[in-house]
Amino acid sequence: MSAIKINRLKMLFSTFLLLIFFSCKKEVEKASEKSNKITFISISMVGGKLGHYKIIKVSKDSIKLTQGISTKNIHKQWNSAINPETWKKLTSTIDPKTLGKIKSSESIQPIDGADESFQIKTSQKSYFYLNSYNDTLYYKQLQAFKDQVDKILPKEYQ
Repeated sequence: MSAIKINRLKMLFSTFLLLIFFSCKKEVEKASEKSNKITFISISMVGGKLGHYKIIKVSKDSIKLTQGISTKNIHKQWNSAINPETWKKLTSTIDPKTLGKIKSSESIQPIDGADESFQIKTSQKSYFYLNSYNDTLYYKQLQAFKDQVDKILPKEYQ
């Protein structure tokens, strides 16, 4: 065999291996995108002249609420287990693909306002939003989540 034929075979084989490598990489990326699921969500409303706070933490198996007024030393807690169907219903309002697009706003606590914050953890990344209600495009899904949570909470904690 001549050297030219061997070089052509080497180049053809190398090209074939590269094509296989890149096609496999895309499949892995697609699989990881599909498995990006929400694992935890926290909503906090903190601030105001009297130091009001309300913190709701939701995971796959439980919901925990803590609320109170700092200046009056009032502190309440409520915990409850949730089933997989409830978790699925709560998280169905949020699209993990758009979490990186939600915009935060500045804090309003310095002017005696209350800040609303969301912390969302997925299997791949964590997100934090402050006063994102100004984002008219993507906040709707967070508001829908809040509405679903309010349906679960006892009336004295709403």
